[in-house]
Amino acid sequence: MHHYILVPKNTSMNNKRTKIWIGSAFLFALPLLFYRLPIIEIIGEDTSFFIKEEQFVLGWIHSIEKEEWFEHYERYHEKIILTETRFKTFGAGTPYQGIETTTKDGFITMELQMEHEELNLTISKSVQTTLFFDDRQIPLYDYFDQYESVIIKSSKIPIWTYIRGEFL
Repeated sequence: MHHYILVPKNTSMNNKRTKIWIGSAFLFALPLLFYRLPIIEIIGEDTSFFIKEEQFVLGWIHSIEKEEWFEHYERYHEKIILTETRFKTFGAGTPYQGIETTTKDGFITMELQMEHEELNLTISKSVQTTLFFDDRQIPLYDYFDQYESVIIKSSKIPIWTYIRGEFL
């Protein structure tokens, strides 16, 4: 009686291919570990959220004039650029260095190019602090406590944080 041992052909070749495939996959995945994606981060005292969009409008009701105020921002590298502001009456805090100023539908609109490292806000239901996008709006006063200090800034986050992050 003969006993046979089955040995796969080209075992060393299969091992070599497997090692090459694993090595190639690792080399491909390695840059992903260091790749960071740009986002806008909204940081509260106890929680933070991410925004994928490159631009947003920050709106609120002015506490003194009781009129709507809208500021259009764009993320540009590590900065947030105020490109336009719309309001109904001049008062404290009104920008004065506008590129162009127009009036339409009761609003004064100023084109601007003001760079900010970050925006510092105090959230309030009474002024209805809200973020507006093309397809939706996010009332920040529903996500943060009354009078909570919030920072909005441009950030870059690792891809795994982007995948599992909390986006608004």
